[in-house]
Amino acid sequence: MARVISVEMERFPIAGTFTISRGSKTEAEVITVTIADGGRSGRGECVPYRRYGETMEGVRAAIEAMRDPVVSGIDRTALLSAMPAGAARNAIDCALWDLEAKLTGTPVAAAIGALPTRPLETAYTLSLAEPDAMAAQARANAARPLLKVKIGGDDDMARIRAVTEAAPESRIILDANEGWTDENVEANLSFAAQHGVALVEQPLPAGKDDILRRIAHPVPVCADESVHAAKDLDALAGLYDAVNIKLDKSGGLTEALKLRDRARELGFGIMVGCMVGTSLAMAPAVLLAQDADFVDLDGPLLLARDREPGLVYRGSLVSPPDRVLWG
Repeated sequence: MARVISVEMERFPIAGTFTISRGSKTEAEVITVTIADGGRSGRGECVPYRRYGETMEGVRAAIEAMRDPVVSGIDRTALLSAMPAGAARNAIDCALWDLEAKLTGTPVAAAIGALPTRPLETAYTLSLAEPDAMAAQARANAARPLLKVKIGGDDDMARIRAVTEAAPESRIILDANEGWTDENVEANLSFAAQHGVALVEQPLPAGKDDILRRIAHPVPVCADESVHAAKDLDALAGLYDAVNIKLDKSGGLTEALKLRDRARELGFGIMVGCMVGTSLAMAPAVLLAQDADFVDLDGPLLLARDREPGLVYRGSLVSPPDRVLWG
């Protein structure tokens, strides 16, 4: 019996507004792929990435264009060369992993060597705002052990000071989303170090970050927009200290595993991050992140409602997915 693939566009409201240096949004727009075969089905979720020109309609069309190969039985390895990295491939790849697990009875966690799984401490993201508003966000979440703070404006030193003073016990990741410049990156890194920041993510625009090779890193610097797949890593050696792996960038768990292993070989720290999506998008990333140095898988915590059943969050601890959800 041939496989059957279905594609659904869904929207989940965000609790409030989510703001980064490139803009704001009030809902998570996701695309869900379901692949059925022999009475079993697997699911994958992706979030189109506007930064790379992806739209809901474009990603859906890219998935639909793969309908015949998927129905004909394409496997995850062949998918890597049949599609470019990105959200569309991520949804299909993760659906194939889930389907494989359902058909064989072997959990994905076992297949990728992630057993025994454990709950992970995830960062919780604070949206970009004026310093006072960010201090209020930080104060409200000061009991969380790890906060990820969106910055990337003219007043970032004031934001850093406001957040670190409002949540003095929390470790802080700063995420500039390419919002700093050659003129301010050294001063901002130094200021971050003085305030005990643990990591600075993508301070400069991808491809315009060569100054990172020539300046001190008083705080480790993590690549996000500068890294998609394993082939990108060699060029980042000497620029970055860590890499942020996101399934929507790598185009699925299959490539993300290669990226993680190659990053380890090259001595990079590992962060596993996410777009704002539901528990279905986070589930494979939780398995990928079992040995990560930093985990940022708080998508469902930012939503007004999640899928049922979803991942279980207790404070900032996220448990591995139940196999009913994924894997």
